[in-house]
Amino acid sequence: MNLAERDHNVIWHPYTQMKTAALPVPIVRGEGALLFSEDGTSYIDAVASWWVNLHGHAHPYIAQKVTEQLNTLEHVIFAGFTHPAAVTFAERLLQILPSNQSRIFYSDNGSTAVEVAMKMAIQYWNNQDTPKHKIIAYRDSYHGDTFGAMAISARSAFTVPFWPYLFEVEFIDVPVAGKEEETINQLEALAKQDDIAAFIFEPLVLGTAGMVMYSPEVLDRLLQICQQHNILTIADEVMTGFGRTGRTFACDYLHHQPDMICMSKGLTGGTMALGATSASEKIYNGFLYDDKAKTLFHGHSYTANPVACAAGLASMDLLLAQEAQDNIKRIVEHHTAFAQSINKLPQVAQVRQQGTILAVEFEDGTTSYFSDLRDTLYSYGLDHGVILRPLGNIIYIIPPYCITDEQLEQVYEVIRGMQQVVAGAKHYPRPNQTTLHD
Repeated sequence: MNLAERDHNVIWHPYTQMKTAALPVPIVRGEGALLFSEDGTSYIDAVASWWVNLHGHAHPYIAQKVTEQLNTLEHVIFAGFTHPAAVTFAERLLQILPSNQSRIFYSDNGSTAVEVAMKMAIQYWNNQDTPKHKIIAYRDSYHGDTFGAMAISARSAFTVPFWPYLFEVEFIDVPVAGKEEETINQLEALAKQDDIAAFIFEPLVLGTAGMVMYSPEVLDRLLQICQQHNILTIADEVMTGFGRTGRTFACDYLHHQPDMICMSKGLTGGTMALGATSASEKIYNGFLYDDKAKTLFHGHSYTANPVACAAGLASMDLLLAQEAQDNIKRIVEHHTAFAQSINKLPQVAQVRQQGTILAVEFEDGTTSYFSDLRDTLYSYGLDHGVILRPLGNIIYIIPPYCITDEQLEQVYEVIRGMQQVVAGAKHYPRPNQTTLHD
């Protein structure tokens, strides 16, 4: 049996209907922006393997630092103990985060980083005996798949079985162009309620909603309203952090800063699983009591894992180096030029860009995860050596920063070809369509 068939016998994949899904593409090696399959086929990883990879696959510098850490200390319980990698990484994170952030709480991934922030916000008010418990979020948001994160995310087909278990949330519209005042009015009305604890948001770009983008100016206004009404604010920078929007954090575009920031994905350059939640001194001080019952009772077995922290430190070295900063600017410039060239093509409804994130929305189809067009476009990309993971009729690019100009042009050319697919000129069945169920 080949690797894909062996996988089928023992693995349950995420976001996959295992009865009807095609066999997975078996990847055995990575280098730079490329992934190589078992049969030697190379693919450009245009989505950075679920938005996590910053510097390219199997980066030798990160591998070196991870190896050094493995040979020194692989793990230690983080309750009552600490270690150099965790402390140094926290110190360096706070140097690049907005200046009001003062503490780092480690967890495992994006969902847990959000869960930590939610618990901080709710318990902050509980510790002060203040009855504030409701959360405000964007109607089309996504914050993770654990229960708290699901509750503050869009109600969708993905979460239907769990609706009875999700707590009540006040949803407001995403303030896209032309709807800014409507969203501001919605928030102002909710802010007058006495029981609003926090507002959580994806800054500037809502990823799974279809790379929906909105301006820093309107987000600043929303944060100002929250601060005026003593509502805590949480920025979910799990996707947007570490250069994706053109600046280190999306919050770097803002004048008003959130009380907490959630990080993961690019936190370790895509090398190791790690999450982090930063908090302002105000939030931290809200848990300092002689009463032990007011402790933040949260933790994970692998909290602040030394190997993951070492990977994060190595990734930060690379991110802050001139080469990566130049690459980010280069990708932004190439995306801008491509957006201008494709914007007026038939079947292209809209092109959106924020930094290194580029989205092309086609006229045909919907953003539904169950869209047939989605599968066709996905197949077309693989057939042409590019990994793209469409959101229905929306194609997006979030590449590793090491991607070359030639590789970017190949990705752009594939998207140009998709315009013809949408027009019905060609049809590409999903590759490897025969499954072991047939």
